[in-house]
Amino acid sequence: MPEFPSVEWFRALADALNRSDSFKRLGTCDAQMGVQVGDRYFEIDFEGFEVKDVREIDAARAEELDFVLVQPYERWKAMIENIRQHGRAQAEWTLNSLDLAGEEEFARSKDYHRRDLFYRFNQTFQEFFDMAARVETTFREPVGSQ
Repeated sequence: MPEFPSVEWFRALADALNRSDSFKRLGTCDAQMGVQVGDRYFEIDFEGFEVKDVREIDAARAEELDFVLVQPYERWKAMIENIRQHGRAQAEWTLNSLDLAGEEEFARSKDYHRRDLFYRFNQTFQEFFDMAARVETTFREPVGSQ
């Protein structure tokens, strides 16, 4: 059972998405997405009709990605639990809602044009996280989470 946050957990979501028919419905996606949980950063690379790579990275590499999704560990945990309970994110837990509701940006980037990929391929990224409904998850609060 993969632990959140970890490369294994994000890879389990990637594998589930790659096995699904989501890309057939939604089309291709080319983006380098980051996820920050506490002081840990993960890179998820979408290329064409698949999630090509998942890896843990440092803050410097995160700055080079198209965008990074940032929220406190407790919010990530609540989002994942909502997805697991309902089979997909409910209204206030969708990526769009999280981005619009926060006082700080949820999807962050130094380059607005690259950040726009978050909106352009939003449903693909939502499908990625909705795969958490299919992945048994344990939780461990990372160092530096707030």
